[in-house]
Amino acid sequence: MSHSPPDEVLGLTVHSLPKPGEAARAVASGRLKLLAILLACSLPVLVAYFVFYVVRPQGQAGLGDLITPVRPVPAAQGADLDGTQVPLPSLKAQWLLVKVDGGACVQDCQKQLTVLRQFRLMLGKDMDRLDWLWLINDQVPVEPTLAASLKQDSATVLRVDAAVLDNWFPVPPGKVRQDFIYVVDPMGNTMMRFPSVLDSAAAAKARRDMEHLLRASLTWDSPGR
Repeated sequence: MSHSPPDEVLGLTVHSLPKPGEAARAVASGRLKLLAILLACSLPVLVAYFVFYVVRPQGQAGLGDLITPVRPVPAAQGADLDGTQVPLPSLKAQWLLVKVDGGACVQDCQKQLTVLRQFRLMLGKDMDRLDWLWLINDQVPVEPTLAASLKQDSATVLRVDAAVLDNWFPVPPGKVRQDFIYVVDPMGNTMMRFPSVLDSAAAAKARRDMEHLLRASLTWDSPGR
């Protein structure tokens, strides 16, 4: 005659109980870490506001429009003129001057690219902290002579999907993206725009704006990636 095994007794062992206050301290610590992350992400914007509305001397009106909220670099791919894929986040860790336009870059477009090149050169010793980019929003071939000239001048030229550019570079109502030169901070955030057509007075104001940003970011940004 078989006997069923006796019922097993389920044992529960309590190793320790949380000490009073530990849970509250853990929650507080988590909140502090989250606050630190948010502060680090918003630092470039806070610096820009401080520079433009506090540090700026009276009577020196700026040219650039701050973009709020900033637009972070998309987790997307671009392609250089040889077709090599380039992750857009790889452009981070450097200030960027950006022009967006089609590949059929004729007179006005080429003038604006020249403005970007000269604008960077005007920064003198600080120019190594800034790259200039032409982001192409279509598949139109680039004229070979222009492509060779841009390569010689150390410009970054990438084709990027138009929808990606729409999210990264906002446009005010009634304007088009070609009307602006965009400034992207070293964290990949689009945070300012200038008019793409600059006379000598406007160029001086734009240069002053950029110099303020570069000076204010010296503590957390250095030349090169």
